[in-house]
Amino acid sequence: MMMLNATWLETFTTLAEEGHFTRAAQRLNMTQPGVSQHLRKLEQQLGQRLIARDGKAFTLTAAGEIVRDLGLSRRAQERALHRDIARDDPDQGEVRLACSGGFAMLFYPHAIALMQKAPGLSIQIEAAPQSRIVSGVLDGDFDLGVIAEKPSHPRLDAQHIGQEGLCLVLPADGPDRPDFDELQALGLIAHPDVARYADDVFSANFPNSYQGADRLRRRSHVNQIGQIPLPVAQGVGYTLLPRSGLAAFPLVDRVKIADLPQPQFHALWCISRRGRSWPARVGRIGAMVQALAGDLD
Repeated sequence: MMMLNATWLETFTTLAEEGHFTRAAQRLNMTQPGVSQHLRKLEQQLGQRLIARDGKAFTLTAAGEIVRDLGLSRRAQERALHRDIARDDPDQGEVRLACSGGFAMLFYPHAIALMQKAPGLSIQIEAAPQSRIVSGVLDGDFDLGVIAEKPSHPRLDAQHIGQEGLCLVLPADGPDRPDFDELQALGLIAHPDVARYADDVFSANFPNSYQGADRLRRRSHVNQIGQIPLPVAQGVGYTLLPRSGLAAFPLVDRVKIADLPQPQFHALWCISRRGRSWPARVGRIGAMVQALAGDLD
């Protein structure tokens, strides 16, 4: 079925409202023959007479009443569309964020608080490795991503939002500045990112002793970010985490962060697809992410 011509439909709707060809032409800034022409074309497209003439007056046919109601409905839909576009309410709609597990733990309580105040807002958070975050932003799976290295992809925008300390986490009664042998005696609580963190922290602070993550003595391995500090709090071992990984840990008073002579940091970048115009709700979440990242310095 052919789509109705929007201009002819609007002309007919105005004619039906005015009940007079001259007044309809004046309202539409058209000539009276132009109004008549639009009417004829719309009738031809529908294969139905839309008005019944009685001298200079006319009445709508049954088909004409249906078409008039359609025209009025279309107008209302367009007005609603323009209102919705102009409003761009930061409290309505969905925002999708991807980040590390540690940053997700830091961010999620703030997201919950915001959703409590804005029932129309939906915040979806996925904890993911950096490669998944980058590909997900490129594919449109995520609106925003938080990663530790500036991407070089030409279709991504990246904003430096802060840096995050890498923490050597020890039991609360452990030494403030342990040596490498003390760490080996205690044993590592490993997790999927621990080798990368160990290369950064131990290469800088124990260059003569550290021979790679594969040579570290391991006590346990955990892949749930919220559970990684738990054995440390119970004196079973040590671990390496970004500062955000301790943000929501309930037993934080039972662990300590070692005082390292060469502190190490990861930069934090907020990424999005280049050239995309973001609605207000995404801008609000981006600002929240930036503020939280700034507090990690």
